[in-house]
Amino acid sequence: MIEEYAAQLQACMYQYSRAIYRSIRDLIDPYVAPHTRLEYRRAVLEQCEQTMERLAKDPLYFAKPDRALFQDIRRYFPITAQAEVAWAVKEGIAAATAFIEDQIEAGALDGGVARCRATTRKGKPCQRTPEGQAVPADAPAGPRLLPVAPASRSLQGRGLAPGHV
Repeated sequence: MIEEYAAQLQACMYQYSRAIYRSIRDLIDPYVAPHTRLEYRRAVLEQCEQTMERLAKDPLYFAKPDRALFQDIRRYFPITAQAEVAWAVKEGIAAATAFIEDQIEAGALDGGVARCRATTRKGKPCQRTPEGQAVPADAPAGPRLLPVAPASRSLQGRGLAPGHV
């Protein structure tokens, strides 16, 4: 059951990774040799996939994943395209982060237990299960992924919608 869930989460994060890559691949430095450009594309794709993998494995402790990804790939783009690349990375990572936060709130990443949104006076998260969210007796055991929300029109226009392959 856990392996099935991990595979589902990995597939979802793969879609976000590919969406980011597709939105920026044509901006890779056009002034380098063709074989070098191919290497750059592979490197950018690999960095996108590694970032999404890390975000899926450790979402609570990956500070500023958009900045980390942009810092890793910015050298493959001309300076004139870096603002557009930064925007695409920021939007793609924001969509993936929102998806993961929805999974956490629903309890899908914590073994099927939903989290309380409250915090203590010291700012630490509450440890209780939210009231009114009792698990029905006929509910399947184990965590389930929430459906991926449709991307906004601005993301779809840039190729950042996670459903595109």
